[in-house]
Amino acid sequence: MKKLSYLVLFICTISSAQSILSPSKKLQLSFSISQEGKPTYSVNFKNQSIVKESSLGIVLKDADGLVANFKIDSIGHKSVNETWQPVLGEQSNIKNNYNEMTAALSQPATGRRINIIFRVFDEGVAFRYEFPKQKNLNYFIISDEKTEFNLVGNHKAFWLPGDYDSQEYPYTESKLSEINTDNIDRNNGIGLKSISGKYIVQSPLMMKTAEGVYINIFEAAVVNYPVMHLDLVPKAYQFTSHLVPNAIGDKAYLHAPCVSPWRTIMVSDDAREIVSSKMIFNLNEPCKIEDTSFIKPMKFVGVWWEMHVGKSTWDYAGSQNAQNAADGQLKPSGKHGATTENTKYYIDFAAKHGFDGVLVEGWNTGWEDWFGNWKENVFDFVTPYPDYNLKEVNDYAKAKGVKMIMHHETSSSVANYERHLDRAFKLMNDYGYTAVKSGYVGRIIPRGEFHDGQTMVNHYNYVAQRAAENKIMIDSHESSRPTGYNRTYPNYVAAEAARGNEFNAWSVGNPPMHETILPFTRLLGGPMDYTPGIFEIKMSYYDKSKTEQVHTTLAKQLALYVTMYSPVQMAADLPENYERYADAFQFIKDVAVDWQDSKYLEAEPGDYLTVARKEKKGERWFLGAITDENARDTQVKLDFLSPNKKYKAVIYQDGKDADWKNNPKNYDIKTMEVTSKSKINLHLANGGGTAISFQPIN
Repeated sequence: MKKLSYLVLFICTISSAQSILSPSKKLQLSFSISQEGKPTYSVNFKNQSIVKESSLGIVLKDADGLVANFKIDSIGHKSVNETWQPVLGEQSNIKNNYNEMTAALSQPATGRRINIIFRVFDEGVAFRYEFPKQKNLNYFIISDEKTEFNLVGNHKAFWLPGDYDSQEYPYTESKLSEINTDNIDRNNGIGLKSISGKYIVQSPLMMKTAEGVYINIFEAAVVNYPVMHLDLVPKAYQFTSHLVPNAIGDKAYLHAPCVSPWRTIMVSDDAREIVSSKMIFNLNEPCKIEDTSFIKPMKFVGVWWEMHVGKSTWDYAGSQNAQNAADGQLKPSGKHGATTENTKYYIDFAAKHGFDGVLVEGWNTGWEDWFGNWKENVFDFVTPYPDYNLKEVNDYAKAKGVKMIMHHETSSSVANYERHLDRAFKLMNDYGYTAVKSGYVGRIIPRGEFHDGQTMVNHYNYVAQRAAENKIMIDSHESSRPTGYNRTYPNYVAAEAARGNEFNAWSVGNPPMHETILPFTRLLGGPMDYTPGIFEIKMSYYDKSKTEQVHTTLAKQLALYVTMYSPVQMAADLPENYERYADAFQFIKDVAVDWQDSKYLEAEPGDYLTVARKEKKGERWFLGAITDENARDTQVKLDFLSPNKKYKAVIYQDGKDADWKNNPKNYDIKTMEVTSKSKINLHLANGGGTAISFQPIN
């Protein structure tokens, strides 16, 4: 990592109230100690109150809390302005510019000390608790965190219920005063629900004030700590941190010296500044992997969507029933998807069309009773089904120049996965696998733990670290949502951790606004494996009795490759579906997945998003524009293109009669010559989108 930075460090005169400005001076954070010795803070943006006086503090188990009776020992200030280079990312260089203030506090009655570190960026503020090494606070248990976010109005919010085990809900758009998890549709396809209260929501929480100011509450660098949800007092617009508990109700076990995650509040009157922010990544530690040469972007296809649409099954028996066995031998149904023959079909398709890899789910034994039984010993991650020849498949892929992507569904039997992890990674290394997609469907084992608790956060991070030692990339599904940790371990290339595209195949699906919200929420913490690229929109294509469908047009599925950032992108539909729409498929073949630069041209959470990106090693640009359930007409300036160059623009757009529900596969493709001085008029149908590739021609 190359740094261009300067540091200024000094100690100022201590007083009960201190403030710190962002580099542009638009944002101000004020800190003070109340008469009761409670630490408090507030945030102003352009002289408007955003967060009024809010308390800070930590409640300890079996000890006096770190919430009051403090005095200020010292105040330190520092400024940082640096640039660093991510291994993979939306841009080659990331600027990290902030002003910092550290308040060193002590409790005279207990002799305990705590530091609160504040950082103010141009697009937001962040703060964390630091516990120095000290005699009276060594090993300790956190039973609660009393971080408040007292907002000043009844803002519009995009929220998910505070579920300890799942983020796979569609977003609800409402006023803060209208938040109530009792009102959400529980028949939404989520297999495991652990909603913890009526007025608890997840972070990141995206909001917009009546005055047009965008606010986002989130966290960064969640390491050895549980995920933070938010308790709401609806009529007071007051949020308080809600830490996910462990199996016996404790929140975190810590050993000083240590730190909490950063609590973040992004603020801007330009939605583009929120959605393009790299503040969450900047708050994480730099890369800890010395040799990152194995971390590479990938486009892939795989044996996956055919199971979701009912064409084949994950399990060999085809009945999801382990009792379908005679003398211990499973009876094959003929519907198993992960066969040697079928996998070769995908390998041939990948090789023909220039894809990097092939993912195969259901290759290994255990799928007959993997879910719903809280069974501990399900998968061993090394034993294939009888109809899947691991070596034959691997040799075939290698001969074709295609990488195989491993799949590890843990069924949330985490203890079992950790017992087998080294053997599983050894198998991958033996066969040359460089990436694995992991899954965490179901209730956690150790029993009683939650997906978002400290135990599981440590597990996800441990797997990434162990994978790095084995030069393996991780793409996790059903994990806790990322908080920028892939800066520290960039082999953690992607995660799902939100409601993905597969819900459209067998549930009420994802509403058309869904993909316009995710970049303002889930994607702020890291790349998302959304699995776009579905061309056969309606599931009645596979079974006439089915009414489910993808809630987008085909053109929008193309645009998602640009608007939903991930350095590992799946062409998720079946190969034969792509072959029927070869002209539209060309965009998926062309689009890059690692970027030199990204420009967010238009943005409004819940409504629309337009993004242009330049490929990492080349001069091509790609543009994606998406809308919600409402059709949209817009004009886009192409001033992001290099001056004095001509480009061939290939525009994949919604057709004249396109509509996500009634006519989703109606699309047009046109070609035109453009320059940086050109403008393009876009028409996006209901639930639609536009994808454009720009190829230099001089």
